[in-house]
Amino acid sequence: MNLRVLVGRAGGGEDRAMGVSALKWQGWLVGLVVVAGLLVFAPLGLYVWASGGGSGAASPQRPAAQDVRVASCRVEPASRRVVASVEVTGGAAAGGTGGGGAYVVTVEFRESADPAPGARAAQALVRVPGVAPGATERGEAVGPVWPAAKVPWCGVAAAQFTPSP
Repeated sequence: MNLRVLVGRAGGGEDRAMGVSALKWQGWLVGLVVVAGLLVFAPLGLYVWASGGGSGAASPQRPAAQDVRVASCRVEPASRRVVASVEVTGGAAAGGTGGGGAYVVTVEFRESADPAPGARAAQALVRVPGVAPGATERGEAVGPVWPAAKVPWCGVAAAQFTPSP
């Protein structure tokens, strides 16, 4: 009977009896972690780069938001829903294109003009089509059901201009 006894020594001598060293396994593990990181973060980095997220350029929505204002903010008595009247004046965004277009406005509904830290405000979209440069068009955004004892605040969260073809 041929019996072999392995005596352990520093540096992974037990693993050498099987033919694989501990350093070899660590190298493969580091390599797999690097490949997994590239597979996860490379597409994300390409997406941010392609969308211009890291360029520091001004947002193209900024001029459109200057053309929009909330004319009134009221609670509809029958449904208790907040209704914001939005006025859009074709100006900075529409003026550069030589023609009219449509605005999509995001209206925000809160209890006060100053947002509460960590709180999410209710939002609604309103589309105002056919806005010519210099013309004023109106639309209404219907918000959530509002508590009876609270006075709502309505404001423009964002606006986007799409020129007419």
